[in-house]
Amino acid sequence: MGRTLDSARHWALRGTELTLSAAAALDDVGYAAPSALPGWSRAHVAAHVAANAEALSNLVHWAATGEPTPMYASAEARAAGIERGRALPAGELTAWLRRSADALEAGMAALGGEQWSAEVRTAQGRTVPATELPWMRAREVCVHAVDLVNGVSFADLPDGFLTALCDDVVAKRTAAPGPALTLRVPAAGAAWDLPGEGPAARVTGEAHDIAAYLTGRSAGPHTADGVPAPALGAWL
Repeated sequence: MGRTLDSARHWALRGTELTLSAAAALDDVGYAAPSALPGWSRAHVAAHVAANAEALSNLVHWAATGEPTPMYASAEARAAGIERGRALPAGELTAWLRRSADALEAGMAALGGEQWSAEVRTAQGRTVPATELPWMRAREVCVHAVDLVNGVSFADLPDGFLTALCDDVVAKRTAAPGPALTLRVPAAGAAWDLPGEGPAARVTGEAHDIAAYLTGRSAGPHTADGVPAPALGAWL
């Protein structure tokens, strides 16, 4: 079964729990350590996730009131907010991470049926119904919980989320240059065919292996021929 509003909200809550758990014990030294994202510390990741919650809260306000409220004032303001956040003392950064997540959840919990159908515009310029917001948050907190490199892996993420994430990433990668792939998760009966350059490489593994590979967090399992999976370009 594909993702639903209820499942996306559940995954967003679970991802938030994992993110807060990974951040809870970090002090200034811990936050300064590298994350899984090149050039970013753990503090950068935490600030990005906190700022994302506030940005999505703007879209929740838009859906609730009909008042157009952009996620961010500008790309420059978004980057500056992350820089300010990552420089905060550990306690303040963790408090911001929690406070922004709680405010977003409260806002989404207050939305009614017609409000969930309201159209809003993402930072990338896509017009989507508000029902997409929990999925956008789930993707953010689940993947970045892993990026904090503090005890959370893709294997800790819900199976349904992993399948939905693979659906999402494959759809995005289909529109970009890259190698042809045949991806299989036998245990879940899941399969994806990614068109691209050259003969399709067959990559088989657990859902968490395939999701980590598709999102660029892992070199991926080997192909059926025993060679490393083809390198992938940026996902987002």
